[in-house]
Amino acid sequence: MTSAPRPHGRRRTLTGALAAVGLSAVMIMTEGALSPASAATWPTANGSQAVSSTISVSGTKDYGMKRLYGSGDLGSGSQDEDQGPILELAPGAVLKNVIIGSPAADGIHCLGSCTLQNVWWEDVGEDAATFLGSSSSNVYTVSGGGAKEASDKVFQFNGAGTLNVSNFAVKNFGTFVRSCGNCKTQYKRTINLNTIEATYKGSKLVGINTNYGDSATLRAITIVGDTSKKIIPCQKYIGNNTGAEPTTNGSGPDGTYCKYSSSDITYK
Repeated sequence: MTSAPRPHGRRRTLTGALAAVGLSAVMIMTEGALSPASAATWPTANGSQAVSSTISVSGTKDYGMKRLYGSGDLGSGSQDEDQGPILELAPGAVLKNVIIGSPAADGIHCLGSCTLQNVWWEDVGEDAATFLGSSSSNVYTVSGGGAKEASDKVFQFNGAGTLNVSNFAVKNFGTFVRSCGNCKTQYKRTINLNTIEATYKGSKLVGINTNYGDSATLRAITIVGDTSKKIIPCQKYIGNNTGAEPTTNGSGPDGTYCKYSSSDITYK
């Protein structure tokens, strides 16, 4: 379930690509209302709940902005592999309006197609969310929300299908979205990022495996505070199914694997 081995506020006025659509990179979504928020503006929790064993979710679950955090076996706060998730979503599940606090364990697992709407991670654990499932028809949707303090990956894409992330803010991260580079079973994966605000520090927005036919499309990306343009928008790898560290295969737009142009990325 891993890719490459792990590497050893104030409110702002949004302009540019995000202001053009009338929204910030993130929206606090409640029933019947949308309020803009910047990457540094995080919702206030409506109560907190300790989670000592993984919660299974099917159908639609709305937590009403409650904070969930790990305790017991889920409360080590480490970056160890193979931790359990706070929440495990059955295929087709919809999760709404929840804050994943710290310790965050391995965040959220989607066992098939899923929707994460207005989900926030205050301090990412092993990963914020991992997307699983073997069907090429799987669609994983992340709409709204934000994540910060991810020492490695935010979203880990291990399964097959398409991952769509929109109206999302990420801050202080390693890789925002990674197509698994060395899973035992590999798939072609499609990643679409639209209206994302990434606040430095960060290493890569997306990592894909060209040899498995992955692709990543980037639209309306705003990168904040990266004056030296160190964040790589799209890193290409040659993946494997042996568990070895994948090798890089270039970066930047090519129209086939990394689909974006300079106009799709705004630096602030």
